[in-house]
Order: sequence, then C-alpha cells, then structure tokens
Amino acid sequence: MHPTVLFVAVVAITAAVVHGRRPADGSPAARFWEEVLPGTPMPEALAELVQKGIDHSPLAENFSGPYLSIGMCLGHVYVSVCSVERVKKAGTGLFFHEEQVRVGSTLTVSFSAAGVPAILPHDVAEKVPFGNITARDVATRFNIAPGSTMAAQVGDTLRACQARAGGERHACAASLEDMVRAAMRTLGTAGQVWVAASAVPRAGLPLQPYAVEAVAPLDGDHHVACHDEPYPYAVFRCHKIGLSMTKAYAVSLRGLRGGPEVTMAVICHLDTSDWNPAYPAFEMLHTKPGNSSVCHFMPYANLLFGVKAASTMASF
Repeated sequence: MHPTVLFVAVVAITAAVVHGRRPADGSPAARFWEEVLPGTPMPEALAELVQKGIDHSPLAENFSGPYLSIGMCLGHVYVSVCSVERVKKAGTGLFFHEEQVRVGSTLTVSFSAAGVPAILPHDVAEKVPFGNITARDVATRFNIAPGSTMAAQVGDTLRACQARAGGERHACAASLEDMVRAAMRTLGTAGQVWVAASAVPRAGLPLQPYAVEAVAPLDGDHHVACHDEPYPYAVFRCHKIGLSMTKAYAVSLRGLRGGPEVTMAVICHLDTSDWNPAYPAFEMLHTKPGNSSVCHFMPYANLLFGVKAASTMASF
C-alpha cells in the first residue's frame, strides 16, 4: 500500500478517529481533553456520551435497564462473569489471531448496537460514591430490581473495579477526566501519549465478511485499554495485562456486501501463556494459552492508549 494511504489510516486512529469532535465547546471535559491530549480530536462516540451527560444526567432520570457490554470479557482474569455466549451476543469475530491482521485477509464481523450510557461531568462524578458503594446501594438509588439482570451486572462491575486483579494493573473511572488519568497512571510510562478508538457506529455493524483494506501499526509494545462496564452511568475500566507485550493496529475494513468503510482499533496480546484456559477466546479460536496471540477489536466508545515513539512524534 502507498505510504500516504497508511499515514491517513494511522492518523484516523491515533488522532482518536478522523471524525472526532468537541463536546460543548468550553466545557470542562473539552478543555481537559485539549490540555492533556493536544491536537487529538475527541472520538465522536466519546463526545456524544459526554454531551449526553451534560444535557441529560443519568442521575436525574429513570434508569432504562440492562445493556449489553463486552468490556469485562476483554480482561482475561474475569472469566467467571464472561462466557462464549455473552461474547456472541455482543457480536461476531471479536477475537482473532494477529496473522489475520494483514491487507487482503477477510474477517467475518458483526457488532450489536451499543448501549453505553452517558458519561457524568467530572464535578457530578466526584459527588457520587463509587469506590466503596455496594450493589444494593446502587440498586436502591436507581430503582433496579433485586435479582434482575442489571442488578447482577452492577455487582459484577463493582467486584471487578474493587478487586485486586492478579496479573493485570487496572483502575475504574466514572468521568472522562478520571478515565484519561487512570489510563495514564496504568500505562506507567513517560512520553507523549496517543489515544485510539474504533469508528464503529453506535448502531453496530451488520454481519458480513469484511476485507482488510489497510493496516497500520501503532506505537508501543505495552498498551492500556479502557472498556465500558455495565452500570447506570458510564463506568470505564482501564487495564494493562502484566508485563506481557502487546501490539496495536489501525485496521480499515470494507464490507463485501456494502456499507461504508470503517476504521477499527485493534490490540493483540502476544503472550497468553498465563491466561485462564477457560477464557472464551481460546474456545472461539480453537487454541490454548500460550499457543498463539489473541487480538480483539476495541468496541464502541472504548479507548486504547499507548506512547508515541520518538521518531513518529513529529508526524501527528
């Protein structure tokens, strides 16, 4: 592929998607983003959720119920709350091997509609207890029926966020500002940070084969991924898996049955030797821990962080 085309693909992802925009010019979230990540447009999906939190606070409205989140299934230590069935409900082709990340290959993919709720403004999030709250407290505050699917999801999220997860560094956040800070702390590396997001529509992607039109590697060999977790308002869990090396890519997909081309952020875990054998990716890819890499797309409004190499800083 011509280097210029690759460069466009890289910018579309490392600049947090070429279709990025600002939420409410002058809002604290927009100012924070521009200060910490100068020159990086906020991803469209993230900007919409931030704006929704400004216009319609989930704390002032009735909670609409459970939604499908795949975030917890993208952390291999939480096998107890994840299953092949749960992954399949979220879409097809979420997991794949690094060897498939090449121009000319075909991936059969689908994504269900995303249900990520609004992101709270930072000043509101600070007033809402999260770190030490119980699932019962959350259920009472948001009128969630005991024993319901959403009640179980809230409990899973709180346990994941409050636990000391062996084999990975992680932190949870309930505002954009806290998510970015948590990602940078978890990344734990000095340097200029880049952020990537998939340009997948909120309505999802239809099931069909997609041709890989372009692949651009993203800087770094250790990355932090921030995934949404089921909760009445947006909560993101940012994690880095131990000392295992990772690779990140911008991958441009074209549906072979029509539809617009979509640019996806991809992370590949290169060493899975110490992963739980029950992790759904192994069954879905017909492999075992340590036998091969495990890659996955970043879902809607999920972010991937890395550190720019000195040789590429001037390019962005």
